[in-house]
Amino acid sequence: MKLSRIICHMGMYEYIRMPCGIKNAPAHFQRMMDTIFQEEILQGWMVVYIDDVIIYSETWEDYVQYIDRVLSKCTPINLRISLKKCNFGQQDLLGLGHQVSGLSLAIAQNKVAEVLQKPVPKSIKEIQALLGFPSYYRNHIKRLPT
Repeated sequence: MKLSRIICHMGMYEYIRMPCGIKNAPAHFQRMMDTIFQEEILQGWMVVYIDDVIIYSETWEDYVQYIDRVLSKCTPINLRISLKKCNFGQQDLLGLGHQVSGLSLAIAQNKVAEVLQKPVPKSIKEIQALLGFPSYYRNHIKRLPT
């Protein structure tokens, strides 16, 4: 946070936490999360996307052990977790516009409904926005021209 320091006649002030609005803050936070949980990510039972963490396992015993490992890493570095934002033991989850269930990955139905309910585009910007949907979900749409 050295680059965000302010020095004035009253002293020096600097952030002690990541401030909102800094251009590179999300990339820096992602890099820090990847570094902190590198071992877990490489072992293949954890996925981190900025502040969203997904832990998965084949057995309940492994799952509980994985959660314990993650929590034990968070405590010493003061990385806080909001329990009201956590969902433990879910077999299905909705994230980044996808429905994940077991080994399957599909387009979230609320995203499909959202596109179907849009009015006919009337401007170039509206057409570009509408074309972004199939581009984002191209892996799920057979024979989509690229």
